Amino acid sequence: MYLNKVMLIGNLTRDPELRSLPNGTKVTSFSLATNRTWKGADGNRQEAVEFHNAVAFAKPAELIAQYCKKGSSLYIDGRLQTRSWDDKTTGEKKYRTEIVVENFQFGPRPQGAGPSTGVYRNDAPATGKSAPTESTGEIDTIEYPAENVNAEDIPF
Repeated sequence: MYLNKVMLIGNLTRDPELRSLPNGTKVTSFSLATNRTWKGADGNRQEAVEFHNAVAFAKPAELIAQYCKKGSSLYIDGRLQTRSWDDKTTGEKKYRTEIVVENFQFGPRPQGAGPSTGVYRNDAPATGKSAPTESTGEIDTIEYPAENVNAEDIPF
């Protein structure tokens, strides 16, 4: 059994770049920065930043390009993929490892920037279509009515 899964929460280091493939499929490339903090041997707080290249296709590509900009918080999950090409100027082989986004969720917005965060899941329903859903901070939350529910009112 094999597993190729990446989950990151970070901030965009630049505005997403939206392009189209020859067949019309939308592609967005962007990079995320993640931070790690720890106490060193001397007891002082230390921090390291990692930069991750990511690419999204189709509907996720359009949504990320439309709603994200440099500094936006974003959760992504997907798989690692390495692609290669020949540099046109030097002729040498170049490689780039990136995260192919399968699912994502917009992070919290700064005060006044918008009412909610969005979630995109690639686990499409039986119709074959998948759409972003709006939530108010947590995934799959249920709002219960304030008044008591009478068991006789339930239709099953």
